[in-house]
Amino acid sequence: MRKKTLYEIESLYRDNFRVTSYEFGKGKKSVCILGNIRGNEVQQLYVCSQLVKRFKEMEEAGKIKAGHKIMVVPSANPYSMNIKKRFWPTDNTDINRMFPGYDQGETTQRIAAGIFEEVKKYRYGIQLASFYMPGKFTPHVRMMKTGFEDIELAKEFGMPYVVIRNPRPYDTTTLNYNWQIWETHAFSLYTTTTEHIDKASAVMAIHSVLNFLAKEGIVDYCGHEGYISHVVEDTDMVSVRTRVSGIFESKVEVGEEVLKGQILAETIDPYEGTVKEVLESPVDGIVFFVHDEPLTYAKTAVFKLVVRKE
Repeated sequence: MRKKTLYEIESLYRDNFRVTSYEFGKGKKSVCILGNIRGNEVQQLYVCSQLVKRFKEMEEAGKIKAGHKIMVVPSANPYSMNIKKRFWPTDNTDINRMFPGYDQGETTQRIAAGIFEEVKKYRYGIQLASFYMPGKFTPHVRMMKTGFEDIELAKEFGMPYVVIRNPRPYDTTTLNYNWQIWETHAFSLYTTTTEHIDKASAVMAIHSVLNFLAKEGIVDYCGHEGYISHVVEDTDMVSVRTRVSGIFESKVEVGEEVLKGQILAETIDPYEGTVKEVLESPVDGIVFFVHDEPLTYAKTAVFKLVVRKE
């Protein structure tokens, strides 16, 4: 294992900003795995830390195949992580909306440029990502339609779902999109949580990464094959939105099968304790996403359902 400073910026008031990487094996740059870019991505940092531990053990046991280099970047934003702030502390900008970056631009543009200059050189790119809405997901692999996506390759992770989505204008500045444009096979892995550690879904992500690398001939690993991934388009999911604000009480869990008309949640009046709204499932399906904050605003998407087909 080789620990390196991938990128560094001098600081006037505190220790320098450093992005640290860990390298395993020698040879062609096969795979780069990147953890948290946002400061609240604790689960993503945890998964990467466990992968660093596993790769160190595998390297010592000779289980990383000759001619392959693996790089893990646990955190691309340690400053925000240190103060538990999701975006860049000084101007609230999102590093994952700055790629491929600009080395003469604002601070977050420079950070993105410095990171991307190194990670774009790898054949496979795996980002441990989080969603912009607070909630729990069914673990899945997500890809954008850029013309470079490879659905069959994404299935090799053995995650329950492979989600494909058409990029929107703001997606063109994300790491996943730019990785693909620079001809890296890029995948975003989503586990159940973001701000809290969920060991069960973290273990699933770790095994999924190792399964993928084994199938691509990068490591020797024999584990659970995982799921036969179900491929869905992001636009095919049904969103269930609240009509009113209040205390949110979900009646179902992520991954649960639901029937049309089944009660999904209730919105409670925060002053009087009465039920202001009952949310019912509009379709037969599987719960893919659940809002997990105690409060909700009106017209908020609190569920995403995968429609069950006959």
